[in-house]
Amino acid sequence: MREGAYCLVQVGANIRLERNLSMTDRLLPTFGAPADMPWQARHWAVRKSLKVDIPRHCDVRGSMHLSRGQVPVTMSRSSSSSEVSNVTCPFCGLACDDLVVGTAAGRLAVRANGCPISLALFERGSTPGAAQPRVGGKAATLEQAVGEAARLLREARQPLVAGLGTDVAGARAATRLAERCRGVLDHMNSTAAGRNALVVQDSGWITTTLSEVRNRADLVVVAASDIPSRFPRFFERCLGNRETMFGAERQCEVVLLGLGLPDGLTLNPPAKLVPCEVPRLQEAFAVLRALVAGRALQAREAAGVPLLVWQELADRMLAAHYGVIAWAAADLDFPHAELTVQVLCELIKDLNRKTRFAGLPLGGTDGDLTVDAVLLWQTGFGSRTSYARGYPEYDPYHYSTARLLQTGEADVLLWISSFNEARTPPSGPGATVALGRPGMNFQREPEVFIPVGTPGIDHAGCMFRSDRVVALPLRRLREAALPGVAEVLGAIEGAL
Repeated sequence: MREGAYCLVQVGANIRLERNLSMTDRLLPTFGAPADMPWQARHWAVRKSLKVDIPRHCDVRGSMHLSRGQVPVTMSRSSSSSEVSNVTCPFCGLACDDLVVGTAAGRLAVRANGCPISLALFERGSTPGAAQPRVGGKAATLEQAVGEAARLLREARQPLVAGLGTDVAGARAATRLAERCRGVLDHMNSTAAGRNALVVQDSGWITTTLSEVRNRADLVVVAASDIPSRFPRFFERCLGNRETMFGAERQCEVVLLGLGLPDGLTLNPPAKLVPCEVPRLQEAFAVLRALVAGRALQAREAAGVPLLVWQELADRMLAAHYGVIAWAAADLDFPHAELTVQVLCELIKDLNRKTRFAGLPLGGTDGDLTVDAVLLWQTGFGSRTSYARGYPEYDPYHYSTARLLQTGEADVLLWISSFNEARTPPSGPGATVALGRPGMNFQREPEVFIPVGTPGIDHAGCMFRSDRVVALPLRRLREAALPGVAEVLGAIEGAL
């Protein structure tokens, strides 16, 4: 548990402070509890002295659940009361939790440890203007907008709940609503995420975590992915450290396949670029598998690169103590890219016969991995799951948003985008209900628009990191009248 940060843990119907004796001992003088008090009583004294901020969607009387069991409490503040430290950024899968955010009169600004993504989206979230719900393009109350949305869903033949840019609580509410109105669930990033999902379903993979990369990796191969743009602090947080849990002066070599680093970004030691043709990356990984296995090849090149270069990379991979291949499926945007991911994962399996190697699939933008995790534990499937038959049914082709709208099968679209107002609903022949950040500009005005708050800015929440092993709490940074996605969806469900 980080110093200065506390969470409440719900066990059954009871709520207790997570035990941390050393932290409590340091806090005892602050809260006026005697040092010789038994630890149970001391924790109760600390708990009573803490100001707890429970989000509106959190029902502490309910059963134990991730979105309810960990409730963020007091925020760590710097010496200035207008700054909040140790803030988790919800806008990419790294979920960096060391930001310092300035708050003044409801306006936010990242003052330390930011990146281009967090600087832009925290600042855009600082002016909650245009927060008026609309029905038919005209201003309406929240109750009127909720009522009209419920009417549209109630009368729909095939509702489509898509976008799904939300946190754990919002994803759970969306799943309940889809089950209630027999709709389809599909995340806006499911096309890219499906390239990984198909591989996991077919042959499995060996993956690692961000902490393992930070502490163990001595070789990272980036497979045709623009990591600096999608995850700007990846190299800083995962490869820039010299001291690890196992020693100091760690050196990690980086090899880039297909895409180089942007101008102005340098690594130490410098990254090596292999300028291969990205659509032929599957060919390159197949050649690497053969070279790792010690097989003779008659080819002179692969993916536009001489065979000698691939031989050098294969030798370096075999010499690594802990190697990693990282990729972002969203950047592998070419036909049958899932086959490239599969050959990549088979290469990792081959390397583990002789050394230690793992994959690092990077994602998490717009809450895609968070929603995927919720759908997995709620339905047993991921995105593109339908409740049309009264039970969850998964089909990555038939239940895609693009196909359902193009064929007209979905006659009502419920679009959710609480992280980025630029992710607007696609056009379709039916009615649209949009839940999004204030300031959304639509190609076509939706029948209902309800502005919602952003998790980690306007209300507390929880989201999964890119490596899926950590769910980080999101803190409310300002007082806002905007409801959360879970609250709005709950109201719509209640009005059905």
